Amino acid sequence: MNREDESARAVVRRLIEEVQSGGDFRVFDELFHPDFVDHTPFPGYEPTKEGARRIYQTFRAAFPDFRAAVHLQVIEGGRVTSFKTYEGTHLGRFMGLSPTGRTVAFPIMDIVGVRDGRIVEHWGVPHVWSLVQQLGVRSFDELEETAR
Repeated sequence: MNREDESARAVVRRLIEEVQSGGDFRVFDELFHPDFVDHTPFPGYEPTKEGARRIYQTFRAAFPDFRAAVHLQVIEGGRVTSFKTYEGTHLGRFMGLSPTGRTVAFPIMDIVGVRDGRIVEHWGVPHVWSLVQQLGVRSFDELEETAR
């Protein structure tokens, strides 16, 4: 592995361990470049650094014990692709849903682009439907009604 890829892996490891699993938003500011672009933002969130911060904060508020388990990573050209499972206990409001106290686990695949030690871009494919089903939603219509 070349130096650029080793550096990218270290940055993404800190993102997963310290920000996603640890909720440390000082580290978030350190890792994310001001011009960060999310190519697949979570619905309702802007594709910027502030949008990424807000979605992490939303998940942390709804799932205070939110954590990520990495199953597979591939690094090439400063881009880190990870297959992970996000887990947490639903103790706060999320997507219009009141807390259920349920523990959820849902898969996500994402690609994080790193340049000069900072996260500059992201593509993600979270299995959101799996998540909301675990929170008791049975249809998209039901989720839409709950969010109103």
